[in-house]
Parts: sequence; structure tokens; C-alpha cells
Amino acid sequence: MTFTVSLPEQLLAPGMTCLLVSDVMGKASTFSPLGQPDRPGPAVLLCHAPLPDLRAGTFLDGSQGPLCQVEWSGRLPGNGTATPCHWLRILAAPQAQAGADLQLAARAEGLSLAWVTLSDKGSQGLREDTSGPAIEELVGARYPLSLAKGFVLPDEPRALRALLTDLALVQGFDLVLTTGGTGLGPRDTTPEATLSAIEKRLPGFELAMTMSSLAKTPHGAISRAVAGTLGRTIIVNLPGSPKAVRENLQAILPALGHASEKLKGDPSDCATA
Repeated sequence: MTFTVSLPEQLLAPGMTCLLVSDVMGKASTFSPLGQPDRPGPAVLLCHAPLPDLRAGTFLDGSQGPLCQVEWSGRLPGNGTATPCHWLRILAAPQAQAGADLQLAARAEGLSLAWVTLSDKGSQGLREDTSGPAIEELVGARYPLSLAKGFVLPDEPRALRALLTDLALVQGFDLVLTTGGTGLGPRDTTPEATLSAIEKRLPGFELAMTMSSLAKTPHGAISRAVAGTLGRTIIVNLPGSPKAVRENLQAILPALGHASEKLKGDPSDCATA
């Protein structure tokens, strides 16, 4: 996918964040989102076509190589309407003058990962989260990651369902892995929230994780972890402790990459004779 954008008047430097918005109405000179008289808004790349559908982690390449990367998608309020946008992280300064038109090519490389820790105490800053970072470490050791983001939520099923839906259908992460809330406690509602969000269940993943846990402890039978898909995103529940996260994740890691490719439409055979 290729499209043309107009560069902002501001100089773009590596590490900066900017916005990609559609300018089909040709109002580049008046568009200034989130700005104040004494605090200008972020730099804006204006796309002269409907805003393309870009998944989290997508690289946008210019003629000299990677220019920026999609980190988040959303809508900007203003004038009674909500303007769709992508938040981009600048990877390299564009080799073009400010205000010039530039052709960008979207490219997917590696997997994008979002991990979500469910913890009442963690969400209040009363407990350090080590399970979420452990997920990123383990997945990153097995697969190249284009983007990884973490979230800490209280054990509230509505909040989790809303976040899972956004991460899958709006942001377009390849993998969304949760940790915590899979047991029998009164606040353990992660499986219920996940079941209300997913479209297809992955019972093989669930079985592999349960068998891995049972090989270590009979308490593994208590886990109610759910795995499934929503859109082109794989969602998996993991237990709350870092040790259990590692045991369960190791059981499904070899299949995660292949499963993600098939979910996104890979037509190749799963096995050859």
C-alpha cells in the first residue's frame, strides 16, 4: 500500500511523535489538532486521500527507507466531528523540504504485541508488575517484535473487554496477551471478559497451557484461561505469577507465529508430506 502525504512545516526528527490525518477537503493550512495559542499541536502529516487502515507496528517507508511507525490509532475531536488519525513515531528525518509531498509505502515486519496485566493493586501502584514485562521478554526472545505496549488494569471485566476490543479491532495488534484473573477468586473475571470479546476460541492453546501447568503442579487444573481470536488478533489469557506466565507461554510460543500468519490470510499449507 502506498499513499502521498504533505510534510509539516515543522522539522521532523527521530523520536518525535506526529499525527497522520486525511486532508481530502484540502484544509492543510487550517488543521492544527490539540493546539493552543501558547502550545502548538503536534506535527501533522496530511494524507491527500481517505486515511489508510494501518495496523499497530506498521512501518511507513520513504525513498530512503523507514521514515516512521504506527504506534496508535484513534480520533481527534473538533468542530462537532471526530477526525480519524494515526499516531506515528518518527524513525528518520525525511529527505525533503518542509511542506513538500512525499510518497510513503506501508510495510509489516515482525509481530506487534500488547500485554495487559489485571491487578487491582498493580493498577493503584501498590504492586510492581513483573508478569507483563515477562510476557514481552519471552515473546521477543522467540519472534522479532515490531512494537510492544503494556497496560495495567484493575480486575474490572467491562474495562478489559473494552480494551481487548480496541487493541484488536482499532489498533490491530497481532498478539494481545493478558496476565492475571484466571483463577477462582471473586475478582477473577478475565476469562469471562475475554469470552465476551472473542469470535473464535483456540481450545488447543488452552489445552497446551493446562497440560504444561499440570506437569508442574496439580493446581494447574484450577486455571480457567481462555484463548481465541478477534478480527486478525490472537488473544490469550495467562496466569498472574511470572513463573506461571513463563510455563504457560512456553507451551504455546512455538505455534503463535504460525497461528498469527494463518489468521492474517497466509495461504500456504500448514504441513507438507
